[in-house]
Amino acid sequence: MRDMILKAVAQPPKLFWGPVLPTAINAGIQVPMMFMAVGIADVNPLLFVISIVSCHLAIVAAGVREPHLSTMIQAFGQTNKVSKNLYQERGNKFEP
Repeated sequence: MRDMILKAVAQPPKLFWGPVLPTAINAGIQVPMMFMAVGIADVNPLLFVISIVSCHLAIVAAGVREPHLSTMIQAFGQTNKVSKNLYQERGNKFEP
């Protein structure tokens, strides 16, 4: 096997030492909320910086335990679709 494939499987991409998808979601939610709170309510941005860093540390800790966390979130999003079964059976059979 080629080294590139093994490296991609063994070392999933990271963003500031955390899995890419949860880290991007964290920043994508908390940074706009920080700017809105500062602009609307004149809140001290240090509170949000502490929150962003603490949540990022929790994401890094979760990423250490499960390095493929981003892949698991993407796979859950693809398989969590409700399909209509052709036959009367219990459960999701993934039939068209």
